[in-house]
Amino acid sequence: MSEQIPFRYGIDTLDATTALALAQGTRQGVIDDQAKEKIAKSHLDVSEMAQGSASVYGINTGFGPLCTTKIAPKDTLALQRNILMSHAVGVGKPIDRSLSALMMVLKIHALAQGYSGISLAALERIKKMLDCGLIPVVPSQGSVGASGDLAPLSHLFLPLIGLGELWSGQEIVPAAPLLEQQGLGPLTLGPKEGLALINGTQFILAHAVQVLAQFQKCLDQADLSAALMVEALQGSAKPFDRELHLLRPYAGCMHVAERMRQFLGDSAIMKDHEYCDRVQDPYSLRCVPQVHGASRNAWLHLKELVHIELNAVTDNPVVLGENNAISGGHFHGQPLAMALDYAALALAELGNISDRRIYLALEGKSAGVPKLLMEDTGIHSGYMILQYTTAALASENKTLCFPASADSIPTSLGQEDHVSMGSISGRKALQISDNVLRILSIEVLTAAQALTFRRPLASGVLLDAVYQKIRSEIPFAPKDRIFYHDIEKATQWVSEGVLLDTVKNEAELQGIPLKTTYSEQFDQY
Repeated sequence: MSEQIPFRYGIDTLDATTALALAQGTRQGVIDDQAKEKIAKSHLDVSEMAQGSASVYGINTGFGPLCTTKIAPKDTLALQRNILMSHAVGVGKPIDRSLSALMMVLKIHALAQGYSGISLAALERIKKMLDCGLIPVVPSQGSVGASGDLAPLSHLFLPLIGLGELWSGQEIVPAAPLLEQQGLGPLTLGPKEGLALINGTQFILAHAVQVLAQFQKCLDQADLSAALMVEALQGSAKPFDRELHLLRPYAGCMHVAERMRQFLGDSAIMKDHEYCDRVQDPYSLRCVPQVHGASRNAWLHLKELVHIELNAVTDNPVVLGENNAISGGHFHGQPLAMALDYAALALAELGNISDRRIYLALEGKSAGVPKLLMEDTGIHSGYMILQYTTAALASENKTLCFPASADSIPTSLGQEDHVSMGSISGRKALQISDNVLRILSIEVLTAAQALTFRRPLASGVLLDAVYQKIRSEIPFAPKDRIFYHDIEKATQWVSEGVLLDTVKNEAELQGIPLKTTYSEQFDQY
């Protein structure tokens, strides 16, 4: 466990890095006295409203189109239990347990702010389950992302009332026996508690946090992969000139141009053709700052919105004080849905331009680098078929780029007549990020193969460290072999940030500063 000061749910400002650490168990979270006081006050306010004569949505009325149906005080407990059961209608494969754990973290923080009427006992039970690794199983499909993520959140909290399922290792088991082993019997939910649990954007937000982390990994790796390919094909470094980019100073583009200069610096391969007569490179090499930079700008926008949502209250009604509960629309996922769709497009473009660079490497038009990256082709196919895979992944990403937020199907008998479909936006963006990491992994392999033909000329110290790391476990291919194993190894490295760490470690060893003007914006969640 980290020695960091515990994060105070409902009090401290939550960021994506901290949320991931809390979900992974590498950072401790607490509900302190300050939060407990706010939670208790809000819970008392709701209890009094439930006994009052005025109709308050979800507290003493039905839900959705039944908002005008008054519920007697004696039936309010049954109402909260029923809403969890009736709304647990998710279908499809379960989301990863890490996403379920992240949803729990996000829900604890939102409810602990004291505007939802939840009881301290319910909130502490959720935290206890999280701390003990009792993670609920949540189906991936079924949320329209507007009345909150109703279906997935219902599945997430069914175990509170002794129902639903939990993860036990890689297996799915009924929740009740596992909870009983820990001495955690079913809870009886009070007024509004069921509604507070399932009304919110935590499914969308959990995906957005994961997308944010994956997206930055893709961005950083894309710059590195591109630099390897620029060097392998002896492209020009002039398009990355600082003075040039000051004339169009987008934050993302400036950041990428600086990284490309750092990666390509002190390279014998680049100096070898410094005075060649080639005028300009294809766009996939020359326009790396513009394309990667545009995607970085999209990442920055998503980061800003995620930070707001991480510290927002997104259930309904919001309890602002005694006899003051406002039924608004904070549960609507549109702010994140649109940004996730934008992020999906920005991610897909990283894969799209990477595939073009891979294709470029196979053409045999760069002096010294043979067609298909092998000298004895005909009997050998070389790296030709690896580009088939990147083409397939890039095409799949394009089909996933249709904006889910552009669609809306009315639900709840028309009461919920415009919905965000943000859960679909999040799931698609996450899938695209996985595909992009695989494309970039294949670019690393093809660039390394091309670089071998440049020997004995050496890369600069940063790229040479990466090249040596690749060659330490993935040898040069003089003839055809099963490339699947190479792809899997490269994908593992890229997914785990091994090659980026190699650059970082070498930079520290050589005293090369990797920070840029915009590093504070781009290097943390």
